[in-house]
Amino acid sequence: MGRNIVEKILYNHVVEGQLEKGTTVGIKIDRTLTQDSTGTMAYLQLEAMGIDKVKTKQSVAYIDHNMLQQGFENADDHRFIQTVANKYGIYFSKPGNGICHQVNLERFSVPGETLLGSDSHTPTAGGVGMLAIGAGGLDVALAMAGEPYYIEVPKVVKVELTGKLNSMVSSKDIILEVLKRETVKGGVGKIYEYGGDGLKNLSVPQRATITNMGAELGATTSIFPSDEKTKEYFEAQGRLSDWSELIADDDAIYDDIIKIDLGELVPMVAAPHSPDNIKSCSEVGEIKVDQVAIGSCTNSSYEDLMKVSRILKGRKVADDVSLVIAPGSRQVMEMIAKNGALADIISSGARILENSCGPCIGMGQSPGTDAVSIRTFNRNFYGRSGTNSAQVYLSSPEVAAVSAIYGKLTDPRNIDFDVDFEDITIDKFLIDDSMIISPSENPQNVEVVRGPNIKPFPLNTKLEDVLSGKVIIKTDDNITTDHIMPSNAKLLPYRSNIPYLSKFSFSTIDENFSDRAIENNGGFIVGGENYGQGSSREHAALAPLYLGIKGVIAKSFARIHKANLINSGIIPMEFENDEDYNLVDQEDYNLVDQMDDILIENVLEGITKGRMKIVNKTKNTSFYVSTKFNDKEIEMLKFGGKLNSIKLKNTAEGTNA
Repeated sequence: MGRNIVEKILYNHVVEGQLEKGTTVGIKIDRTLTQDSTGTMAYLQLEAMGIDKVKTKQSVAYIDHNMLQQGFENADDHRFIQTVANKYGIYFSKPGNGICHQVNLERFSVPGETLLGSDSHTPTAGGVGMLAIGAGGLDVALAMAGEPYYIEVPKVVKVELTGKLNSMVSSKDIILEVLKRETVKGGVGKIYEYGGDGLKNLSVPQRATITNMGAELGATTSIFPSDEKTKEYFEAQGRLSDWSELIADDDAIYDDIIKIDLGELVPMVAAPHSPDNIKSCSEVGEIKVDQVAIGSCTNSSYEDLMKVSRILKGRKVADDVSLVIAPGSRQVMEMIAKNGALADIISSGARILENSCGPCIGMGQSPGTDAVSIRTFNRNFYGRSGTNSAQVYLSSPEVAAVSAIYGKLTDPRNIDFDVDFEDITIDKFLIDDSMIISPSENPQNVEVVRGPNIKPFPLNTKLEDVLSGKVIIKTDDNITTDHIMPSNAKLLPYRSNIPYLSKFSFSTIDENFSDRAIENNGGFIVGGENYGQGSSREHAALAPLYLGIKGVIAKSFARIHKANLINSGIIPMEFENDEDYNLVDQEDYNLVDQMDDILIENVLEGITKGRMKIVNKTKNTSFYVSTKFNDKEIEMLKFGGKLNSIKLKNTAEGTNA
């Protein structure tokens, strides 16, 4: 029996367990990446492990999120990351060099290897055939320390692409179509592997757009073959020696197959406030647009911005529209500056931002009150833009640029001028890695610099057999990590200061959550479906941990956030939906309300057996929850988190020695 691409990579990287569906395996991680929003915490955790040098083939620390330096905090964090990288054998990409996923794709991606990143859009590298997975900072720190990364063996879904995209329809429309069919929770426990004869018409940047936004499916990752198109990209990047062919066997088996005829796709958008709220441009209609933002790790490549420049050339942005553009890397910026495309963009009236994440994470350029903002980004969660009342639509660069000109959402197929994209491909990229700093050859002489804003990360205590407390908050479905721990220009500088950051936990939907948690000595959170979707930020677990949250009871969890809760020693519990017990999760969900008193006895037995009884003392009712964990997760929860379990394990080994 033949193997698909995912199986081929996993078979070469499994170091613990067997590749059987439903089981957990440990895989060797070849490379890691961090960014500054999650990196400070990851490197504090790496330091706590007591190693001298990272044990991966290569690890890279990027600065791309916290670029506004209104105070000392961001600059201090950047200095900390640079000195840690210098000391521990990590490459450092300086501020201004670009967004981690774009630079990684250009300069560090390698087909057939594994990549673990402390950012949920790490799967971008799947565009060249890497098995690239987003994770919490602690898991990335452990990978740098040489530990395996543990995943449940995923289902592999083939997305078979046929035909060719029509003019003004883009790869963004492909992933929007997948999201329309699969939803933001449809990819949990799955990897999406793309194939079919439609691939021959998709460049690496187009493929990377798809794998990048595949994170919104809740999937473990997405991946493309490494083929002739990939080879062309590596050759143009001057890295042909890093390329190798990686394709699925003809008789490869998949758990499911999705078929998409590219010729049938039309320009689409994701309407507020979810990446799976997909509508065609014609369905939404020509609504007035106030702001257009082009960039992010999804659509900031050279190819994307060349298309934008062709659309904008000789034309002007509508009078009442603000158009901002952020190239994905210095390579992209310098190339469009040298060939004149940047001049065409500037001449149109666009504002040029730094090569960074910028408005995608709420770091500047927040829309006005009730404004409509069209963005080429990957997420339009409520409040993520920095303006709660804004209506954010996600689109392709073509839709965004055309809409900026007309001042209204416009199907780019309906423009009254001609645009030619035929000659925007390039045989050779401009190569200048001078803003990537190699680690020190004398690490013993490097002093790690810490600013006063960097505080120790919180640690849990050993799990008690009886847990009790109030329900501090009850939420709806699809609560994101942006809800749990908001990310904006005011809060991002405090990513290394959990005590301060915790004051703003859930603040976009309940500004009293933090005070209520403190007043009640912590307690529990009750959530709906897909709790914790979105970013990999472990701060969404660390802040509740600091506030004393003991457990989260939800209908279902997003993969990364569930892992982060376990890493922090917070128990994720799922409402049971099992016909054997005649229970339905929605009914159980309705049995509990905010500020109810909860009691859980025999906790240690419950996490081992996979089922616990929840007693609602306030309503004098009870229900059961599922607590199915593997042996390693049970160990982590018992010790109060992953770091505690590692410390105790190391202490025991030292004693035995």
